[in-house]
Amino acid sequence: MINTNNKKKIFNDPVYGFVSIPDEFIFDLIEHPYFQRLRRISQLGLTHLVYPGALHTRFHHVLGAMHLMTLAVATIRRKGHEITPEEERAVLCAILLHDIGHGPFSHALEHDIVNHVSHEDISAFFIDRLSHEFDGKLDLTLKIFRNEYHKKPFLYQLVSSQLDMDRMDYLNRDSFFTGVAEGQIGSDRIIEMLNVHKGNLVIEEKGIYSIEKFLVSRRFMYWQVYLHKTVVAAEFMLINILRRAKKIVAEGKELFASPALKFFLENDITTEDFKSDPKVLETFAKLDDFDITSAVKVWQDSDDKVLGLLSRKLINRELLKVEVSKTPIADSSLSAKRHVVRNKYKLTEDEAAYFVYSEVLTNNAYNQNKQNINLLLKNGEILEVSQASDNLNISALATPVEKYCFCYPA
Repeated sequence: MINTNNKKKIFNDPVYGFVSIPDEFIFDLIEHPYFQRLRRISQLGLTHLVYPGALHTRFHHVLGAMHLMTLAVATIRRKGHEITPEEERAVLCAILLHDIGHGPFSHALEHDIVNHVSHEDISAFFIDRLSHEFDGKLDLTLKIFRNEYHKKPFLYQLVSSQLDMDRMDYLNRDSFFTGVAEGQIGSDRIIEMLNVHKGNLVIEEKGIYSIEKFLVSRRFMYWQVYLHKTVVAAEFMLINILRRAKKIVAEGKELFASPALKFFLENDITTEDFKSDPKVLETFAKLDDFDITSAVKVWQDSDDKVLGLLSRKLINRELLKVEVSKTPIADSSLSAKRHVVRNKYKLTEDEAAYFVYSEVLTNNAYNQNKQNINLLLKNGEILEVSQASDNLNISALATPVEKYCFCYPA
């Protein structure tokens, strides 16, 4: 009898070409409404306001990361390290679900939709819920995701480290869709150089130049894309719109919102709420970019002057002007500019703060204090990458760079 329900599908990815779904259970996972929601979560927030092609989603990204994970597992196995079929499925599911907890516009609203609950924590809540739905099939996935599978720590490091499949995919993918060529990395070469030493992920010595390129590309992408000053201005405008909306709702006033968004505007949701009330996660699963966009479009006509003005400016791309400095913005500069804005728009001091503010931008391409990238030398010695490199850039990249942006209406 011919099987007409083939779940080992193939999809055409613009970055990697034809990519297959390696497991029937993974197909069922992708079909789940929790996962399909990622089609409606933008990968790069409001970056498309600067780079018009940057309209790809978290759905694109996690499928690409899963593809890279299949290559990494095959490479590590070929080099003599055991990964059981159960572990392979678990680590593929872990990378597939690592971003499932992202809220609308990804990082832009991460700590404003909810009260400082990270997307990683919400992802863990989703994985736990899905594991119950699928009769425990994601229990090992959850252990790997939470770094609780101590038998083979390299599996977690493939999902979350300074050389994980998440970063491998998003650098190439975001570079592709923005057109910023400096972000391109040699992911195939890096994956081919992966190995395991005493249970931990390492890179073989001859892969050092690919790692150097990887770290330099990451630094470029942060300044040119993720921390681009106009992107930062747009995303902080969105953050301030949501904060103003929450304030209005807290004062007991009616405000247009979808049921899911209304729930999070009316409630200050914490980690404990996700743990104690199943309704919270279910409601979060109904929230995506469209809830926010629809609300902001309506809020343009709000009776609240701040909310209406901010919403109109964002919808029409009348973004705040941004000045970037290597030193903190003086309080006198903020006060002077707020005085001008108060007079121009007839605002109070508190209201003017929604339009004039300073933020810190931090770019740390390589953090030596967090899961170092280690090289496996030909003599079996392990050396941290910045010590082994003859490129002075690596040491420089390990030093965080801070800049200060000053935002105000043009």
